Amino acid sequence: MLQLGINIVKSNAPKVSVRLPCYNQAKYISQAIESALMQKTDFAFEIVVGDDFSTDNSLEILKDYEQKYPRLIRVLNREKGDQYSQLRKKYGRLYNFVDIMANCRGEYIALLDGDDYWTSPGKLQRQADFLDVNPDFSICFHDVEYLYENWANPKRAISVLKPKKERYTIEDLLRRNFICNTSVMFRRGLFGEYPELFLKLYPADWALHILNAQYGDIGHIEGVMGGYRVHSEGVWSHGRVLHCFKNEMNMYKSLDAYFAGKHRKAIRAGRLCSFLRLVEAFFRKMN
Repeated sequence: MLQLGINIVKSNAPKVSVRLPCYNQAKYISQAIESALMQKTDFAFEIVVGDDFSTDNSLEILKDYEQKYPRLIRVLNREKGDQYSQLRKKYGRLYNFVDIMANCRGEYIALLDGDDYWTSPGKLQRQADFLDVNPDFSICFHDVEYLYENWANPKRAISVLKPKKERYTIEDLLRRNFICNTSVMFRRGLFGEYPELFLKLYPADWALHILNAQYGDIGHIEGVMGGYRVHSEGVWSHGRVLHCFKNEMNMYKSLDAYFAGKHRKAIRAGRLCSFLRLVEAFFRKMN
């Protein structure tokens, strides 16, 4: 297990923490922050930002927002040579992913990446209300709009979840990742310290959802409440199909060992689905 930091939860801690990582996303980060700031809730929330040593002016933009909204936005203080940078060098870029979570104080954590955005001002309220009244659920998510920017004319598409169910389980999630990262809210601290093994798994968000799904079901909330940007600068969305396939195979191998065979049938089904996606992509390219 990896000790990521000490969480101190005070009596006035926010109900929801928005976890926002950033690296060289000056072009998009303002839209992401503004979409979080527009949230209308009957509870307090915070926006916890981790800039991973951007080389553009992302950090400058983030600091400006922090000065304007000091009660809402907290940009984690990081400098070259400090403890964070040393651990970041040791564990890789995914350390930013989990270090921000270690600094979240809310009962629930909502995920938002620096190049994505939310479209509904009621998103946080709806998801927190859902988790409040459904204690047997560990995660909830919603539909998103996909914005494809790698074309001369950008395209938009709405995610379509098939089959739609009132609740999903870890077995469903092991077979395929049907959750868009920017749509997720989950209960903080379900699994304690973040397993060091998972810092090597890609896609990292899928692995995180699987960890959380051990402790409760997954709820789907109808309606588009966010946007996921697909572009050449994205961490995952522009990845080569074969590269993604290899990462998924490595993830399944690690998960099988982590769960000691408990979910082997679902993991085998997931491996098959990944292979079929690879074959489908190959034939699309051929045609």
